[in-house]
Amino acid sequence: MQNRIDRPLKICLLSYRSNPHCGGQGVYLKNLSSALADLGHRVEVISGPPDPCLDANITVHRLSSLDLYDPADPFRLPTASELADPLNLAEWLGVSTMGFPEPFIFGLRAYRFLKSAGFRYDIVHDNQSLSYGIWAMGKKLPVTATIHHPITVDRDITIKAQAKIWQKMKQWRWYSFIGMQKRVARTLSHIISVSHQAGIDIGKAFGISRDRFRIVPNGIDVGLFRPLPGIKRDRHRIIVTNSADTPLKGLDYLLISVAKVAQKHPVMLYVVGKPKKNGRILRLIRDLDIGDRVRFTGRINASEFVRQYARSGLAVVPSLYEGFGLPVGEAMACGVPVICTTGGALPEVVGDAGRLVPPADVDALAAAIIELLENPETAQKLGQAGYRRVQTQFTWKNAAERTVDAYREVIRDHGRL
Repeated sequence: MQNRIDRPLKICLLSYRSNPHCGGQGVYLKNLSSALADLGHRVEVISGPPDPCLDANITVHRLSSLDLYDPADPFRLPTASELADPLNLAEWLGVSTMGFPEPFIFGLRAYRFLKSAGFRYDIVHDNQSLSYGIWAMGKKLPVTATIHHPITVDRDITIKAQAKIWQKMKQWRWYSFIGMQKRVARTLSHIISVSHQAGIDIGKAFGISRDRFRIVPNGIDVGLFRPLPGIKRDRHRIIVTNSADTPLKGLDYLLISVAKVAQKHPVMLYVVGKPKKNGRILRLIRDLDIGDRVRFTGRINASEFVRQYARSGLAVVPSLYEGFGLPVGEAMACGVPVICTTGGALPEVVGDAGRLVPPADVDALAAAIIELLENPETAQKLGQAGYRRVQTQFTWKNAAERTVDAYREVIRDHGRL
């Protein structure tokens, strides 16, 4: 690349909420920061809650916050001394009026930290907060951001799934931060996206020209996600790892498909996670009368996660849309045959190493499951092909190298090199 300078960079990664064990943004932060450090760059992270649990050689600046989404104490009442901080007060008022102010407030806190630290980095890389604080940083430092997928898709599907007008209005309020994200994204000279399809869709939704996107596919942690030869697979055991109560993830359609498949085959569906108490997923399971065919694992650690994959004969990703689809790559890395939809970037990840069906098509999904159940040799070949595909195409080292190339473009255009 012209004007590329190969000296190590001082990189600041920003991530407003990054659970390292679940959710694409947390997995992204953990693995990318490690891979960038392995390339010899100095990496520091400014993080909101929870603890991102990064490698010991990465400095983490954990910003104080109200942490109102802590599962152990959700939507707690802040103390008077906490609300004396204007940013805390704004966060509390936003949550109290059914908004989601965390990305906005995190960006302002991060800007305040960077200002106190003297803006000492070569590049700031935002992990999809797209706060007005990011816009302010761009006046002082080269700044880029990763946008994993167009959040407008989540909003539209979630609102459509609501039955009552007040529920729809509540979701409109929750997703009101999207306006800010669109405005901030348009100020960035370069944006990183994790797939070609996500880049296209983000560009359309946010009004950003295609030439400002740099496509850097995610990697898969193949040190963690790998085959476990000592564990016997049950070909009738299906695993799904998507969020149970999020309409975007399409679990509803998989449950209906499982009910169809169960008429011919003794399948068991294992859902990694747990549903909302008395929520729509549990109601659907009761309505379909498949309670004896579905098990929820609850929250499990990484080692148990991999063992769950090892026991499973099939992995299904029924999402209506994915900007990349880490569950697909993780299942393939474990050698599990994959069935997924064509929603978003999933075809880019699975390639010809799995079965693809249209989103929300329960008949096509059921047919694909039945096909692989009745043809175990085909399923085995797909599992092997998926494993090879991940090993050759989706490594975090490659992702880090391409991310650094994007950094150098941003730095050059900002006039720092």
